[in-house]
Amino acid sequence: MQALGAVVTQLLHLALMLAAAPLVVGAGRWLKARMLGRRGASPLQPYRDLDKLLRKRPVLADNASLVSEAAPYAAFAACVVAAALVPSFARGMALAPLSDLILLAGLLALARVALALAGMDVGTAFGGLGAAREMSFSAFAEPALLLCVLTFAILAGTTNLDAIAATFRDGALGLRVSLGLAAVAMLAVAVAENARIPVDNPATHLELTMVHEAMLLESSGRHLALWEYGAALRLTLWLALVAAVFVPFGAAPAGSGPLAWAGGLLAWAAKMGALCLALAAFESAIAKMRVFRVPEFLGAALLLALLAAALLFVSTGLA
Repeated sequence: MQALGAVVTQLLHLALMLAAAPLVVGAGRWLKARMLGRRGASPLQPYRDLDKLLRKRPVLADNASLVSEAAPYAAFAACVVAAALVPSFARGMALAPLSDLILLAGLLALARVALALAGMDVGTAFGGLGAAREMSFSAFAEPALLLCVLTFAILAGTTNLDAIAATFRDGALGLRVSLGLAAVAMLAVAVAENARIPVDNPATHLELTMVHEAMLLESSGRHLALWEYGAALRLTLWLALVAAVFVPFGAAPAGSGPLAWAGGLLAWAAKMGALCLALAAFESAIAKMRVFRVPEFLGAALLLALLAAALLFVSTGLA
């Protein structure tokens, strides 16, 4: 019976992530527009955009190879699997033993590589420019994320996300400077991974500054819908990851029933809403930095993550 409950919880979680991803993007855009004094589009607008794109056939360039056709599906599949591993309203899901942060980082890297290959496949200048920038930024973001994972592993004794959340939820570790440094570094990586301000502006197509959008200029129809849906899913899983690690409260315990699931869903919705509000406020308060300053921004995140891990090594006597 407990195994059946874990499977049901996993399926409900995956359905929730897939259904909530466009709403997270739409709510973020609406909140940001309201903060800037504009009316803004409906939070449900991303659903309409995806529905419109899914009804259209993709148009490929004459010299496009199989990469342009397969990359959207590969990237979207990687994002779906990654989203299935990040807990939301309940713990003890069927895939909880596989919810390893290193595996999660690998899946996100796979989606990034697929996007970069799709951008370079046709051979346009903008696609190559965006792919080069994306991979150069990832050279700083990925080590910073892995150092954050190292910090969590030292504190919790494992890289399993469910176990890390349980350890932090119990409060036995208390407040630690290293954990705060890792949190700042992880948030900086999340901003870069999702092409948000100040690293990139997802609402612009200015060729001198765009990174993510430059690789999607040749995409259309169903392929563009998969890219957009994958980006929304990636933003949702990053917000859920931050909530699971740093605010691991309110989730239904393993083996619980529908009543506990409903309470966990309300708590998860509140945390996601607060994170969307914080992201909108952050993007409204700052401007996009020059593209040549992004390595410095991510380098600072890498330094903070390294400092967090070094402090733990020294304080716990592992050095």
